[in-house]
Amino acid sequence: MNRPDVYASTWRLPVIVWQCLFFVGPLLFMIAVSFFLVKNYRMQEAFEMANWSRMMTRGYFWDAYWYTLGLAAASTVLATCLAFPAAYGLAFKVSESTRRWIIFLLIIPFFTSYLVRTFSWYVLLAESGVVNAILGKLGFGPYTMLNSAFGTLVGYMTLTLPLVVILQTLSLANVNRSLIEAAHNLGAGRMRTIFTVIVPSAKVGLIIGAVFCFILSFGDFVAPYYLGGSKPPTLPILIIDTTKSGQQWPRAAVVAVVMMVTLLTAAFTAITMAYRKRR
Repeated sequence: MNRPDVYASTWRLPVIVWQCLFFVGPLLFMIAVSFFLVKNYRMQEAFEMANWSRMMTRGYFWDAYWYTLGLAAASTVLATCLAFPAAYGLAFKVSESTRRWIIFLLIIPFFTSYLVRTFSWYVLLAESGVVNAILGKLGFGPYTMLNSAFGTLVGYMTLTLPLVVILQTLSLANVNRSLIEAAHNLGAGRMRTIFTVIVPSAKVGLIIGAVFCFILSFGDFVAPYYLGGSKPPTLPILIIDTTKSGQQWPRAAVVAVVMMVTLLTAAFTAITMAYRKRR
């Protein structure tokens, strides 16, 4: 009979406690709140499906859900595609010292509030802003970039692109160089080596970077509100609007639970794909 590893269990305990206190506990409370009722602007304990049936049968909820899902998916694809050439160059084309400094420079934007960085784009993308001024000198525009899906995606890139570049760079830098040399010796060109050797070898890091991008984009409130104009609303904006409408926290909890289920499903599916062994 195997005895439990007390040493390993002791080191796992802080992580388990942290997850229970700050993730499992609040999630269970949010699920419970979704069954409460609001009467006279006060929540009352109950176990009724009224909030769920109301939100699940409303067209505006599903419009917001698919719009949010589409924007998050587009942000993930865009960030992954934009980050890969930069990460490839950092991993294979520069020295290790240069790579460390560039990664440090990519971390610096996180020293500044995301809200401040978003407002800087608000100034740049305005119809009388810097971007339209430059395009005007070239004979183009002016274009409406704010209060649109384009503005929201710009905000998402501000939030996620540096992180995706860092994660991809760390993954690509750990690819076994002997596999690349072997591919070249066998006659594989550069592009074929990238897609048949480098990408499969760095699959875990690439997928994890995409997962982080999707999670951050799906739950972001700032970019769709300030750059996207909140019309049509995304799910985070719908939560705010719902709580302002008669203190309907239980209905907002329904939206939050649906978001959590979607994110957990996407994360577990992606992680399963990342660690699935090739036959």
